[in-house]
Amino acid sequence: MSGLLDSVDQRTRLVGQNRFELLLFRLGRNQLFAINVFKVKEVLKLPRLNALPQSNPYICGVANMRGLTVPVIDLSAAIGMPATVVTDASHMIVAEYNGSVQGFLVSDVERIVNLDWSDVMPPPATAGRAHYLTAITRLQDNSLVEIVDVEKVLAEITPFSTEVSEDVMKQDLHKLAEGKEILVVDDSQTARDQVRITLSHLGVRITEAVNGTDALEQLKAFASLGDVTQKFVMVITDAEMPEMDGYRLTTEIRNDPDLKNLYIVLHTSLSGTFNKAMVQKVGCNDFLPKFESDRLAEKVLERISDLYAVG
Repeated sequence: MSGLLDSVDQRTRLVGQNRFELLLFRLGRNQLFAINVFKVKEVLKLPRLNALPQSNPYICGVANMRGLTVPVIDLSAAIGMPATVVTDASHMIVAEYNGSVQGFLVSDVERIVNLDWSDVMPPPATAGRAHYLTAITRLQDNSLVEIVDVEKVLAEITPFSTEVSEDVMKQDLHKLAEGKEILVVDDSQTARDQVRITLSHLGVRITEAVNGTDALEQLKAFASLGDVTQKFVMVITDAEMPEMDGYRLTTEIRNDPDLKNLYIVLHTSLSGTFNKAMVQKVGCNDFLPKFESDRLAEKVLERISDLYAVG
């Protein structure tokens, strides 16, 4: 299975073209799910797991990988489905999100598919807010694939702090931030909530967009009414999103004379080294890894200082 995972260098060619690759896997016998290959470090037959006393009920144990202790999450149980029945087909997907490495127990791993983000749609509005999906798509054989909101899963198992430390709040700059507005673009409701709650401590107002297409439509509508750079001090965008990813969104903004001067920060749980390179390639102003509340607040204050601080 490790043969499925080619080098990152090969996969970077897809980014900026609104394309990406999904690792397909099953939870239970029939349902097909996926996560972005860029998050995946390794795919293994399920190794021996050691019990982790008093851990979250969705953590089915820990695996030892070359000296690294990796918690293993029963992904099926974590998204509200029946707990995984371990069989000879069971696999562990080792993935890195937000700077932490964890394994996901799945019933079986299928294959990798190459897709265009325009073929990937958000979950239907009737799904409400409680679901664990960021997007859905159909393959050529008409199979429905559901893309898991792993950030929501991890936030429920190990919640991220949205508090801003006293050291950051002591800066006089937070007085300048009061009432300023930022556009936050992310397909994960959990991720948007994290940003909104964190920046509320600074008095910053948030406008939300669920993907690049939504963001671009909103920005063009605001630009038709006046200088959009006067409305938003910055745009904070995720990288991977249905319909239009953050890289393509940045390219579209830079090519639009009414939007090109917007300050754009790429905010993502994907590889930091990779994204620093992509920041330069597509024209983002900066990169911020998810999710560190102080670093987010400091980045916003730094931008507001550049715009409004005197002396």
